[in-house]
Amino acid sequence: MTMQHAPAPPAPRAFGAPTGLGPDGLLLGLAPALTAQGIDRSPSFFSGFATEPLVLARGLLVLADITATRYFQYVPTTMRDPVLTANGDRLRAECFSACNSVYARLDLLGDGFDGGDIAHGTTNVDLGQQSRAVLSGVRRAELLHLDVGSGGAVLATPSAQAAERPVNMPDRWVRAFGNVAELHARMAPLVTLTAQEARAFVSAVPPATASGRTAWLAPTAAGTRIASRPTTGAIAVPGLHRLSAAKRLLPHLRGATVYGAPHAETGAVAVVLELPHARLTLGLTAEAWRGHSGEGALLAALAGDDVVADAEVVSALLAFEPVLDADSLAHAAGITRARADGAIAVLAASGRVGWDLADDAHFHRELPDDPARIERDGPRLAAARALVAAGRVAPGAGAAGSGEPRSWVVRGGEPGDHASDSLVRVGDDGQLVCGCAWGLRHGAGRGPCKHALAVEIVRARASQHTGQRTPTLKEQA
Repeated sequence: MTMQHAPAPPAPRAFGAPTGLGPDGLLLGLAPALTAQGIDRSPSFFSGFATEPLVLARGLLVLADITATRYFQYVPTTMRDPVLTANGDRLRAECFSACNSVYARLDLLGDGFDGGDIAHGTTNVDLGQQSRAVLSGVRRAELLHLDVGSGGAVLATPSAQAAERPVNMPDRWVRAFGNVAELHARMAPLVTLTAQEARAFVSAVPPATASGRTAWLAPTAAGTRIASRPTTGAIAVPGLHRLSAAKRLLPHLRGATVYGAPHAETGAVAVVLELPHARLTLGLTAEAWRGHSGEGALLAALAGDDVVADAEVVSALLAFEPVLDADSLAHAAGITRARADGAIAVLAASGRVGWDLADDAHFHRELPDDPARIERDGPRLAAARALVAAGRVAPGAGAAGSGEPRSWVVRGGEPGDHASDSLVRVGDDGQLVCGCAWGLRHGAGRGPCKHALAVEIVRARASQHTGQRTPTLKEQA
């Protein structure tokens, strides 16, 4: 039997402009385009006309509204700077609200453009007052031209034009991108609305200045209605006012799908609105005061010992795919599918892959690689690794000789001091449950505690020795 070795990763791709972390955020230079002729260091990844100018104009205004709004204790801000990614067959524009509790992505599909080819690349531009004026003035039959490249973005109609330069991206957006990818990957469609139902739903959304109340989508004989109280079969939508910006697109709605995690483990939901040649995805955290950057959703997937090294190999294989095939990536990298999933989680933690609910798959966006971010942004993971290194994780009582332990003890103090010990047990659903203060307070809603993560690391290492793979916390969820 011949040994299969993973290919050595090539040198890191340089960005088309300087990229670095400054006091105001991440200054994102345009990511290099990957073409059939090689790497284009200074790409212009689209120039063409919108076939649905109002959808493009109003969709970008929705993003500008969201990123400029703090929905918890409503405060408007001056931020209006989506991240733009070209994936060859579509353009994606992404942003977070100023409070970081709303994720928004406008997918502009290939049929939505005429007279231009969509290439590959990533950049971050501002949608200032001049651009908003151009977008607000677009009429149904009016031409709207979009050009995106190394110099930023240019929006033009026959009567007006606005040019926007690349701007700083908030550093916490990188953490938030990773958590969104993990949260959305766990979700499943809960209800699908027709065009009429979607318009009724969005029309009933309260304004952004409303309180952060939870509403329920309740099934009825005539379709779906919004209820102020839970009923049988109803779907909770926390902070419904955070969907208010979508009202700009009411005339264009062709349907909607509401997604949520099984068993409501996180309370987060996402709404995908169908538009002509486009989709708008809005992701909401469980509470308006909770930001995506602090959800901790990726921690369990990052617990493996080989994830960083595997991520270096897998990252060399990415080519701005609109849909990532994890099996193909695993085969090309010479690693197992489980290790490929861990590598993708590391790339998500750096903001380099996202999750598309409609495609049920990851996609590639290119941001600067920063392996140290895992430890810096995941103090619980760093603490868990320290517990394992110190030998503070042991099987619980009665576990010897019984196969996979059903409980674990994580020592918090000195030997003999059991007052600070934490008991981690395997629940009926296969998930790890910890009795520490964090576990009792948050459950699985904010990611696992350091004790559960430490047990996850020990279980993964034990499975490597026995040849039996233990499902990760993500897979158990």
